[in-house]
Amino acid sequence: MGIPVEIPLPASSTTEASPWLERFHRGDRAVLEGCYREHFAVVAGAIGGILAPVDRETVIHELFSRLIAREDLRRSFRGGSFPAWLATVARNQAIDYRRRLSRESDAAVADEAALAVESWELAAEARLLVERFRRDCLPPAWQGVFELRFLAQLPQREAARQLSMRRTTLAYREVRIRRLLQRFLLEEDKE
Repeated sequence: MGIPVEIPLPASSTTEASPWLERFHRGDRAVLEGCYREHFAVVAGAIGGILAPVDRETVIHELFSRLIAREDLRRSFRGGSFPAWLATVARNQAIDYRRRLSRESDAAVADEAALAVESWELAAEARLLVERFRRDCLPPAWQGVFELRFLAQLPQREAARQLSMRRTTLAYREVRIRRLLQRFLLEEDKE
């Protein structure tokens, strides 16, 4: 295994036949790492007026994660100004994120009103399921995230503040907890 070679990023444009573009489309690690290092500020600047500082970090990391994971996203860049394309993708993602935040707060208010009436039996059964999930499946380090996001249904910002952790860390744990919970509930259905 040889020493990794740094691949120069396109300053402002590239062409369809470019070796850099082919490596970018394939998801070459060195090229993607270079994109992150060289264009982090471009993305941060593109979303600066759309989101509050606390949300920018989340969107930036989501964007670069999508860029690493999704070949279809990488292939949507076919040449031209890479920084301009990346800024456009970032702006669109930031707008979607802001809309999602708005829907989450609207949904939280609607959920509180809808949950006003529920039978005692269903509530007791749900409490037992939750306690069994916490005891049998949930790592102790994730208990706080589970309590604040799933049980108390606090917004991510507030939960992260109360747990003294970054929102990105909280969001990662939340995704992992959802997967555990889904597996747990599917196993419950089989029984």
